Amino acid sequence: MASDPPDVRSGHIYRTYWLYWRLLGVEGEYPMRYLLDVILNFFVTIWYPTHLIIGLFQERTIGHVCKNLPFTAESFFCSFKIICFRWRLAEIKKIEQLLIELDQRAVSPEERVFFHKNTRSVAEFISKSYVAAGISATVTGTASVLFSSGRKLIYPAWFPYDVQASALRYWLSFTYQATGATLTILQNMANDSYPPVTFCVVAGHVRLLAMRLSRMGHHDEASKPGNAKKLIENIEDHRKLMQIVRLMHRTLYLSQLGQFISSGINISIVLINILFFAENGFAIIYYVVYFMAMVLELFPSCYYGTLMSMEFDKLPYAIFSSNWLGMGRRYCHTLLVLMQFTLTEVEIKVGGMVGISMNAFFATIRMAYSFFTLAMSFR
Repeated sequence: MASDPPDVRSGHIYRTYWLYWRLLGVEGEYPMRYLLDVILNFFVTIWYPTHLIIGLFQERTIGHVCKNLPFTAESFFCSFKIICFRWRLAEIKKIEQLLIELDQRAVSPEERVFFHKNTRSVAEFISKSYVAAGISATVTGTASVLFSSGRKLIYPAWFPYDVQASALRYWLSFTYQATGATLTILQNMANDSYPPVTFCVVAGHVRLLAMRLSRMGHHDEASKPGNAKKLIENIEDHRKLMQIVRLMHRTLYLSQLGQFISSGINISIVLINILFFAENGFAIIYYVVYFMAMVLELFPSCYYGTLMSMEFDKLPYAIFSSNWLGMGRRYCHTLLVLMQFTLTEVEIKVGGMVGISMNAFFATIRMAYSFFTLAMSFR
């Protein structure tokens, strides 16, 4: 006998996300959390990009500046994004609460099977991918310095003392940079995983709403007197989804703008490094991989942002597919009102300018190619 499909539980998808915030000292109740929060805010969020920026200005050659600029920019915008997300944590919690309320509406086996096999599995894969990428970046970045010759820091930076004056000073500085880089990557995992996962979950719930809308009046539903009640419930579901979209717009308004700017800067500078400053084949391979990582960092958010918009676009057809013929005048009037609501274009725009969609992703690729051809002309 086949087992019943699992219940829809959107909150379970965000367990790893909230673990990031607990590790960063922002959420949860445990001893010394507030002290940890203050220490990380100062030494990682504020001071870490600051000491990299000061060190960048002390570089004497354009080659060294270009080599160190990508991670410096990444660190700065990581701090910018973590501040933006922390500022909007109340909205993020409200979004999750609305998703949990929508979970209760997915009662049919068809809806639960779809959410489990498509939405939940994909969202968890995205989350695990960011964990794997973060661990890989931490290990390779630290190991590359540990196995190099001489006393080298992970990144050239400014310290208020001579780092090479003694072994103790060097290892203190190295430990700070290694720990700071690890925590910066942890912040980036919290920053970058939230948008694509949430887009994916919302797109899944829009599909579930489309299933419920298209079923209205069909099969055994036609013999039940509660069609009007089901229509009102679906209208309420659509209202909650649109509220989620508005909350996401406020949450991602600045943080994703920082993501686009950071990716644009890094893509451009890495291309310069490949063309002019790569010293050997291994350096070229490193910069090519870094370039692909920067490009693909945008892809999940843009892809699932587009997918969410496409699912919203399918709602009018789902309404038309319901059995509305023969229904009362009041029912049809309410159905028309709902259809008018579903005709609204849904797209999250960052900074009020750039939509989080595949159009933005391809625009970034075109910008990189244009910059590449321009740089080639000066080579």
